[in-house]
Amino acid sequence: MAASKEKSDVGEVIRRLGVNKITYYRWRQEYGGMKVEQAKRLIDLEKENARLKRLLADAELDKAMLKEAAEGNW
Repeated sequence: MAASKEKSDVGEVIRRLGVNKITYYRWRQEYGGMKVEQAKRLIDLEKENARLKRLLADAELDKAMLKEAAEGNW
């Protein structure tokens, strides 16, 4: 009976929040065992990682353009 009550509570909460059930269960699978601080830190690290990847891509592009210019291929 407790599991049934929990499911209805979860369903009600995600409806109130406007979150899709699939999204809720994906989040639960990804962040389920984490504390709030850990989940926030993970999200911050993912954002920082994406920023660093963009910087690296820009640097590689600049390097390739400089190499082409130095070789006279422009």
